[in-house]
Amino acid sequence: MSAIIADSDPHLVPGRLSALLDEAVRRFPDAPAIDFLGRRTTYRELGLLVERATAGLQRIGVAKGTRVGLFLPNTPYSVVAYFAVLKCGGVIVPFNPLYAEPEIRHQVRDSGARVMFVLDLADHYAKVAAQLGGGTLEHIVICPLADAMPQLKGMAFALTQRKRRAHVPVDARHSRFADLVATREPPRPVEFDPSSPAVLQYTGGTTGTPKAATLTHANLTTQVQQLVRWTPDFTYGGERVLGILPLFHVFAMSVVMLYAIAIGGEMILLPRLDIDMLMKTIMRRRPTCVPGVPTLYTAIANAAEKKGYDLSFIRICLSGGAPLPEEVRVRFERLTGCVLVEGYGLSETSPVVSVNPPGDKGKPGSVGLPVAGTKVEIRSIDDPTKLMPAGERGEVCVRGPQVMAGYWNRPDETANVMIDGALRTGDVGYLDADGYLFLVDRLKDMIICSGFNVYPRNIEEALYRHAAVAEAAVIGLPDEYRGEAPKAFVQLRAGATATTDDIKQFLATQISKIEMPREIEFRDALPKSAVGKILRRTLAAEEAAKTKTGKAA
Repeated sequence: MSAIIADSDPHLVPGRLSALLDEAVRRFPDAPAIDFLGRRTTYRELGLLVERATAGLQRIGVAKGTRVGLFLPNTPYSVVAYFAVLKCGGVIVPFNPLYAEPEIRHQVRDSGARVMFVLDLADHYAKVAAQLGGGTLEHIVICPLADAMPQLKGMAFALTQRKRRAHVPVDARHSRFADLVATREPPRPVEFDPSSPAVLQYTGGTTGTPKAATLTHANLTTQVQQLVRWTPDFTYGGERVLGILPLFHVFAMSVVMLYAIAIGGEMILLPRLDIDMLMKTIMRRRPTCVPGVPTLYTAIANAAEKKGYDLSFIRICLSGGAPLPEEVRVRFERLTGCVLVEGYGLSETSPVVSVNPPGDKGKPGSVGLPVAGTKVEIRSIDDPTKLMPAGERGEVCVRGPQVMAGYWNRPDETANVMIDGALRTGDVGYLDADGYLFLVDRLKDMIICSGFNVYPRNIEEALYRHAAVAEAAVIGLPDEYRGEAPKAFVQLRAGATATTDDIKQFLATQISKIEMPREIEFRDALPKSAVGKILRRTLAAEEAAKTKTGKAA
């Protein structure tokens, strides 16, 4: 079996992304749409803010095709700005607020962003303001953080954090969010085409300069329909979705924000990962749906065990962004009583490609079945024109309505990732006889050791089975004898102890000799991305720098 189509039902209907919100406002006007640190916004209130923000953006020149940057953590501003830009016919460009200026500069110029939303925090504003006049950026919309909080919290924040507030000029290049939504005139209607770009989602830049996957209205509206079909037992207007994953990341954009709005659910937004604030919010709002990454589930489990929290109200958990260790899955399920399912996706696929069925019908170690209307192919690594049979490893390739239109202004790179009309993911995996997808590793992370393919993920899974290991990552290093050899980085559990010999003795019972790490380095913490994904590339860069320094010496 070389390919699987998850669902032959053709009724995935591309549409206008902003219509998701319009429909939720119509059906659930008085239901809560957002909870932000205790301040709640109904769908009626959200819809009104979006309409006024749309008119305000049109007033400053945002029109069809205008790229607008969102330099925002998770706040109500993120949601309002997102849908207002779309209603103008504009294109969203999400930014990570932790980016340094060179990264911001590249993304502004590459996308052609003309307008940017940013909080009134001095460090955030300074990085954005530095882009004014040097490229395409013409206008900044200032969003006061205190105004988004409950009244008393906002007053306390404004009083105690005065030094953190930016000094913003009063000129034609700046607007305050309150002024943007002050208009009472309705926005002008805009012509619409489902194939129009909706979001320029920048990749992590793991293979060079970051590039933007162009996600259209059709891509994202069909993706939402795929997600809704995956959870047939949800309650319209009754689910509460935890939004700790950053909305500037494609996983949270689709699985938190767009999914919640599509079912009239409540987004419980948090601006950053603070475990005490997170657990207080979880116990206060009792989310029924918790999308996350493995490190998040580990953090919640640690806190819940320490405090004795009852998390049985959680019903739906989807893990993505990084491989889900079996030990993490079992532990979280024991605490909550829900089934923690693993899925798979990429920025280029809006992002979900496959996911295990909700309930207990999934397969441990698998990233599930392709979502509706999606076809997964396994192609030979040596000859991409050749489809591999069931059980045989190869490169995972994807077809489906959620696959991007291409990389923004990069036709050559787009052509490089397509094969016979399918997207080449760069991941190695296989399909079993039942059509479940299993990932082995990334092609670029694969270690060629004495001529054998060694997959870091397999070694990491074994490390997670050691009782003292909290987190682990494996990379390949140059080796004079074997060509490459694995090196493991390990973070131990709080209070646990283990030596290199302890770890290697354990691994000897779990993996082959060829997979045994040449070296094990213990760390207090491992580098992570904004969504909590352990960054092998950072570890590899550190090792390369050490090698270069050693050679120079």
